[in-house]
Amino acid sequence: MTIEGFNITFSFLSIFGLTALVLIFSAVRILREYERGTVFLLGRFYRVKGPGFIIIIPFLQQMVRVDLRTIVMDVPTQDVISRDNVSVKVNAVVYFRVIDPEKAIIQVEDYYKATSQLAQTTLRSVLGQHELDEMLAERDKLNVDIQTLLDAQTDAWGIKVANVEIKHVDIDESMIRAIAQQAEAERTRRAKVIHAAGEFQASEKLLAAAQVLAKQPQAIQLRYLQTLTEIAGEKSSTIVFPIPFDFLNSLSKTIAGDDKGGSQ
Repeated sequence: MTIEGFNITFSFLSIFGLTALVLIFSAVRILREYERGTVFLLGRFYRVKGPGFIIIIPFLQQMVRVDLRTIVMDVPTQDVISRDNVSVKVNAVVYFRVIDPEKAIIQVEDYYKATSQLAQTTLRSVLGQHELDEMLAERDKLNVDIQTLLDAQTDAWGIKVANVEIKHVDIDESMIRAIAQQAEAERTRRAKVIHAAGEFQASEKLLAAAQVLAKQPQAIQLRYLQTLTEIAGEKSSTIVFPIPFDFLNSLSKTIAGDDKGGSQ
């Protein structure tokens, strides 16, 4: 073999070996535990492979990687008009993951973008059916309602929405002042109701006490003497003590009887 022929053979072998190495490297895939590969054969769905060592036939098969981990998606702030015509700004966070790689690649162009857009519209739709007080007080219930709707609509895409959390509900300053006035009025109303209930209960107890004291006239005198003893123990310089007319009448009769006995 001449030197020229040897050079041609070596060049051919080098090109062949390099091509074989390129084909081998392009055919080998390694998928992590949380990844799956959606494989297409001549443009048609073939199967889902992974995790681990995967071999793909070059030029005949193509593979799309799909991450199965839970994705935390921040829903941008949305302008919402509540049922009682109050404008608020609301943002939320959505937790979802892919449970069917085949549907996630075939049924929707970009499952992340599609889920994001659907979450925004669902957030506005659900919150628009509730009043402002419900948004502030029943946030857990609203989270469940939004999660249920999202999960039902993304099921066709192989997506599982695990949780939805409303993060912030921003209200206009004028509305904040109105809510503060409403809360203050509500506290005042409760205080008046509690005070009135206390007065009513006290009147019932006083009525019951009066009925007990009326059964024995001497009891009221003993009660007055006990009250006088309590007042005297407070070291007050001036004591104003009311005396009932019945007590004065009995006292005057006693004095009058003593005077008649003395004159006789």
